[in-house]
Amino acid sequence: MLHVALVLGTRPEAIKLAPLILALRAEPRRFRTTVVLSGQHADLVAPILAFFDIRADIDINLMQPNQSLASLTSRAVTELHRVLGELEPDWVVVQGDTTTAMACALAAFYLKIKVAHLEAGLRTNRIDSPFPEEINRRFISQIAALHWAPTAASARALRREAMPLPHARIVVTGNTVIDALLLGVARLRTAPVPDADRDRIAAFLAADQRHRFVLVTGHRRENFGEPLRQICRTLARLAAADQRALFLYPVHPNPNVRTTVDEMLGRVPNIVLTAPKNYPEFLQLLDLSHVIVTDSGGVQEEAPALGKVVLVTRDTTERPEGLKTGLVKLVGHQPTRLLAAVRSALVASRRARRAPKPAFPYGDGAAAARCVKSLLAKSP
Repeated sequence: MLHVALVLGTRPEAIKLAPLILALRAEPRRFRTTVVLSGQHADLVAPILAFFDIRADIDINLMQPNQSLASLTSRAVTELHRVLGELEPDWVVVQGDTTTAMACALAAFYLKIKVAHLEAGLRTNRIDSPFPEEINRRFISQIAALHWAPTAASARALRREAMPLPHARIVVTGNTVIDALLLGVARLRTAPVPDADRDRIAAFLAADQRHRFVLVTGHRRENFGEPLRQICRTLARLAAADQRALFLYPVHPNPNVRTTVDEMLGRVPNIVLTAPKNYPEFLQLLDLSHVIVTDSGGVQEEAPALGKVVLVTRDTTERPEGLKTGLVKLVGHQPTRLLAAVRSALVASRRARRAPKPAFPYGDGAAAARCVKSLLAKSP
């Protein structure tokens, strides 16, 4: 029996690791599965695990108010080194590019425990964008023995870098975010979860066929400060000019985001600011939306599978496959470009006779099963 420890700390990690945790726990004769929480975003992670009926085994609760990257990283490496040393798993699984994932990979390396990297090979080729995620994922790639690349392009990026471990293996799996999305949306369409914002939007859309719903998210560090202020000014201008559009923005709890957004958008009548949504609530909003304005990597992956138009408020993306679908567009934070992009998307939506067709550049919903298969093949 293989002992696999899966370490997570943020909302995207919980979403993308959930299908893999379920797949591993479905085979108790082959796997002993331990789920470790770093506590990086504890309040955002708990509802996701509950939605998928997953209970964590260990919580090291690292989160502190207004913590710096340096303090979080140092405490994460120290605590994860201690926990992994006690567990002695055969494999440690990390996901993506968070501080939790990078610190966990380093702690496992120090203990000579094999690392499997879920969502490996994403690259923008700019170490400052996204920050610090691009460096985190490159660092993990130097350590991992098993690279689960979501797409062929991600696998090619890894091969170009010539993996330093001679026994390292790259497997194209698709992205588990699509596994989670398809499972979650199917469940919610038949049994919605209660949410007053969702009911308000549904009533708004039912009142007039020309009404449109714009879902907004934003939390990236590179957009803190003036970039976020420019995005907010543009959203306020768009909302004032188009009363048939309703904007909803679940605001990230980071003070660098919340303070700016509350100050600049809190009094705009057709912009609704809410606390962060839990995963099922957010999926319902995603399913209702016509246009999405976001700097999120995960939303870039999820939305095309539902046929949604995504305007990305970043200058680069490590997910170029979505751009090829025509549903995802890089628009940055400059007001003129963002304003034109949102207006164009709303006009196109109102003129279209039907919603755009879904696109699946990131997987078919079977990524977790491929990960399990490759884990067995890679182990003695």
